Amino acid sequence: MDPAMSKARYRRFKLCVLSAVNAGAFAAAVNLVLTLDPEDRISVTRGCALTALGFAYFMSLFELFTFAALFTSSGSRLRQKYRLNCGDVLDINNKLVSAVQAALSCVTGAVVCLWSCTRDFMRSSHFMSEAYAWFGAAYFFYDIWSMYLVHVRQVAFSKGFGSLGGTAKSTESSDGVAMSPISDDVGCMGVKKPRRGPRCAACGDCMGEGATRISFFSYCRHEPVILFHHLFIGGFGFLVIVYLRGGLGDCVFGFVYLMELSTPFVSIRGILSRMGLKSSRAYLLNGLAMLATFFVCRVLSLPYVCLMYSRVIGLPYFEAIKTLPTGCKISICILLLPQLYWFYLMSAGAVKVFLGGAKTKAKSGAPLAAGDNDKRS
Repeated sequence: MDPAMSKARYRRFKLCVLSAVNAGAFAAAVNLVLTLDPEDRISVTRGCALTALGFAYFMSLFELFTFAALFTSSGSRLRQKYRLNCGDVLDINNKLVSAVQAALSCVTGAVVCLWSCTRDFMRSSHFMSEAYAWFGAAYFFYDIWSMYLVHVRQVAFSKGFGSLGGTAKSTESSDGVAMSPISDDVGCMGVKKPRRGPRCAACGDCMGEGATRISFFSYCRHEPVILFHHLFIGGFGFLVIVYLRGGLGDCVFGFVYLMELSTPFVSIRGILSRMGLKSSRAYLLNGLAMLATFFVCRVLSLPYVCLMYSRVIGLPYFEAIKTLPTGCKISICILLLPQLYWFYLMSAGAVKVFLGGAKTKAKSGAPLAAGDNDKRS
């Protein structure tokens, strides 16, 4: 059997397996909650199963995106067109999974708000609130692993162990279709594929003898803030929704889920930046949509929830806030203050783009980008 044909069949088989695992995990999670009544609670057994399925879903989705980008002809054409190295691919796929998680969170938030906010503001609840807390908690722990892979690959590439962008040449099959540069002749580190050194976790290529494997603990020391954010949301946030709130305030947590509506636009901004499209109209329009959704869903949402609460208890706005437990007021501040800071940074970047873009473009050929440092949800 032709080795090339055997490898192609193996890759098609792996692509089908990843697709089946991903779709199966999501279908199994939906099946676990499909028969529940809206007011039902999620048992620990069912919740643990949802968390396990969440890990399977998000990890297989990341692997599916990565495999499609690195080992298919369509992925090869995209990487060659936008000069993406393996680290760029992993970063883009990480952002795609983040956008998918945000979409699921928004669906959950919409269901919870439509059910709980239109009934008893404090005591009505919908099983989706707890169900997605169990399922979505897996995302934050998966994302730590995913960001570690991205960090390792980008550090290796930045140290000059190779370059795909502009140097790697795609080969063509007999029918003229571009083959993946991740092949026997061309590796993801460049035209000449290193034969020694640690292997890339994504594509399996050697990264060269000069490359050193970065430990997970080194990565944790490098990114302590984002690591704390993910552990806090995935751990403490999960406990609040499932246990500590005592079944109260489901409507409020519906709005918290809806705060993720801006995340897909943040992810798209990062993806367009990786693809070298900062000066495109799509980047500009996406930036405006990101600002609008961020302002509505992250800055205005919590004050609006407090307004709803004041109307329910029949007190003026600030008097109603004073009646909240101290823990609730602290939690609101923890959620709201970072959003105000991030929105300020985004707005300042947008002002620079609109007011200084023409001058910058005349000097350097490209406008400034608002918020180059991606913020995680």
